[in-house]
Amino acid sequence: MHRPLDVVVIGGGQAGLAAAYHLRRLGLEFVVLDAQAVPGGAWQHAWDSLHLFSPAAYSSLPGRLMPPQPGQTYPDAAHVVAYLADYEQRYELPVIRPVRVEAVRPDGEFLRVEGDAGTWRGRTVISATGTWWRPFVPAVPGRTEFEGAQLHTVQYRSPADVAGRKVLVVGGGNSGAQIAADLAHATDLTWVTRRPARFLADDIDGRALFDHATARRRALDEGRTDTGGVASLGDIVAVPPVCEARDAGLLKAQPMFRRLTRTGVEWADGTRADADAIVWCTGFRPALSHLAPLGLRGPRGHIPTAGTQALGEPRLHLLGYGDWTGPASATLIGVGRPARDAARAIVELLGPR
Repeated sequence: MHRPLDVVVIGGGQAGLAAAYHLRRLGLEFVVLDAQAVPGGAWQHAWDSLHLFSPAAYSSLPGRLMPPQPGQTYPDAAHVVAYLADYEQRYELPVIRPVRVEAVRPDGEFLRVEGDAGTWRGRTVISATGTWWRPFVPAVPGRTEFEGAQLHTVQYRSPADVAGRKVLVVGGGNSGAQIAADLAHATDLTWVTRRPARFLADDIDGRALFDHATARRRALDEGRTDTGGVASLGDIVAVPPVCEARDAGLLKAQPMFRRLTRTGVEWADGTRADADAIVWCTGFRPALSHLAPLGLRGPRGHIPTAGTQALGEPRLHLLGYGDWTGPASATLIGVGRPARDAARAIVELLGPR
């Protein structure tokens, strides 16, 4: 067992690195445990054509602007991976990898963090494991009967995976629209969404979304009327490939089907369509199984928090899982502020040194 620390950070992606930056600035003793073999978090596993929703300067972690990517307004995933690796090295952050954390348990005045490469004890813990590692596929009738290929966003890489085949892309968010646009020219595509596709105005990107999410959080905190957040504007950021496919008439969403059949899908009116493959762009759930021993699980799999701090265990902070752990905290630009707040709260909890 390693010597006790002020903080153990679980997860070395963008949220874990943002936390580490602020912990270092406040002089705390900490370590970052990352399950990945190399830097880059979930970005290293993204599909080939994925691009950010914002220019590089508006997609940065605290303390270090992301440099622009030559020839690209919106950087691709590989550029983000290189940025995160540089960020980790630049600030000499104490990341240990690969370490897969299996459980966090109370241990007197500490929280004991048990992993496949050892055990650490922290006076506090920041969980920053994200959602990528827990893909969600809805329980659609007939899903186990369908004989074609089924991929989730996490498994999709490029049109070569399904080129020349009849493909259904399921999901009306950004992943669904981007992957549908990616496949529009290479496959016989059907794009299916649970409700009509809602594209944001072409001039709205991640910068505006972050500002809108922050304004909503401020309004709620001050007791003012709920602005509706980002969801009130639309669901899909019109990045260039999506714009091109949409304007070419290649992104016409069909309503959600009623069930899967052995060879395809069936809609509520009895209409059927064949399919060779389905790409489920249906989102994720928080990857929190390592926290199960603490008994903190609340509604929808979330752990109730005040800001980032768990209500049932004040020594635990959750960072980067979505708006419930800070406005836009699952984004590069948005995670810095809740990471700073979590680090400050930890200093206050630990008291004089």
